Amino acid sequence: MTAAVAVTVGSLPNALTSIAQVRGRMAGRRPAVFLDYDGTLTPIVDRPEHAVISDAMRDVVARLARRCTVCVVSGRDRPVVQELMGLDDLIVAGSHGFDIWSPDGGIQRDEGARFTDLLADVRAELQAAAAGIDGAMVEPKAASVALHYRLVPVADHDRVQDLVDEVLNRHPGALKVTPGKMVYEVQPAFDWDKGKAVLYLVEALHLGADIVPLYLGDDATDEHAFEALRRRGLGFIVSSPTDESESARPSAADFRLDGVDDVQQFLEMLAR
Repeated sequence: MTAAVAVTVGSLPNALTSIAQVRGRMAGRRPAVFLDYDGTLTPIVDRPEHAVISDAMRDVVARLARRCTVCVVSGRDRPVVQELMGLDDLIVAGSHGFDIWSPDGGIQRDEGARFTDLLADVRAELQAAAAGIDGAMVEPKAASVALHYRLVPVADHDRVQDLVDEVLNRHPGALKVTPGKMVYEVQPAFDWDKGKAVLYLVEALHLGADIVPLYLGDDATDEHAFEALRRRGLGFIVSSPTDESESARPSAADFRLDGVDDVQQFLEMLAR
């Protein structure tokens, strides 16, 4: 995140109680909505496969997509997000924006295809090292390898960090790591992220001055998108109001939403 960002999540105005301010910032323009998945459309859960979107959330996203452009931008693999969403008419950017797809086939971008061999090596290395740590789970993805440690005892968290560092050291200059909520995403050291993916979509979709991009996300990886849209759109960080560490961290977002229920209410407002 840039040094210029000094606003903490807890000090940001809540979008629901400040809806007049949100609409003022939109200045009469129509929205294009970019949505993270985990922690935004579904609560964070211990195991990624258990993060299933509710029928009510799926319904409001579907209704919103009939009114404006809606894109899902997730760290998950694109086909996995599409299956979880249960909607086949949304533009989806999976693998932190490395894999972008549109229903009409007009937008196709796969930044991760060239790194298949490297990621296979990383997967094998992480799986071998993590096997000795209770609760550690390796999730292979198309353009990254995720090491989840939500179920790892706190006393072993340093061991998780150490093994990630060891993998990076074995591939000097070839990898980068993005920390998330109890997960390390090991990715190719390629200059691409959710922010660049969103800007690419804004251009590819020909979103003009009459459209304001809105990005909703909850994690450190979503900060790239908030930063990318600071002069072009609005960012909404999804956080837990009872988590002091979340409230204290800096963010480039413009507003906050206090959990998945707030997200659903906000999308309902946009869908009307």
